[in-house]
Amino acid sequence: MPKNPLIPSRNRNHPAKGSSIKVEPIRSLEAIAAIKTLLADNPRDLCLFTFGINTAYRAGEILSLSVDQVEHLQAGDRLEIKQSKTGKYRATTLNGTVIRAIVGWLAEHPNPVSDAPLFISRTGKKALKVSSVNAMIKAWCAEVGLHGNYGTHSMRKTWGYHQRVQMDRPIPLLMAAYGHASQAQTLDYLCIQDDEIRDLYDLEL
Repeated sequence: MPKNPLIPSRNRNHPAKGSSIKVEPIRSLEAIAAIKTLLADNPRDLCLFTFGINTAYRAGEILSLSVDQVEHLQAGDRLEIKQSKTGKYRATTLNGTVIRAIVGWLAEHPNPVSDAPLFISRTGKKALKVSSVNAMIKAWCAEVGLHGNYGTHSMRKTWGYHQRVQMDRPIPLLMAAYGHASQAQTLDYLCIQDDEIRDLYDLEL
């Protein structure tokens, strides 16, 4: 029976119902720099990306922020956000890169009153939606030539990946930061478990 041209064919790359495709961290420091360059003229998006890759917060948690929660902060200050998944508060210390991005965005924010969403939508009334941010991240990664599956979780995965790979932070510490139940869960989440196991065989005795 011929296909009805009015009914779109199913995307073969779409996961089956009930399954999911794991998104990846941005492993390349050059790609991170390229995305920042891409967003240089868009302070809102640059701030969002910078915030996401420098904290372990979920996108929905970042998008819940209002102007008054961050406008007074300086580098080294703590920020607490209520976790969307557990309902508990998680604290993080904001570094200078994040603070500079926030200052840059607040200087351009169309309505920087206390209760306004920090990451406001194009309409200037409501906060960005997670689905919109997901599409934005996919587009940024594609624009700088990254191949793979990227989305909102890529930002917090990028933070943890580079904490482990660049800074050699211990897995139990990252496990606590993410609120994971096991070290294996953290390694799998950061997409580095296979890499670390493969590296075991680099030793020549």
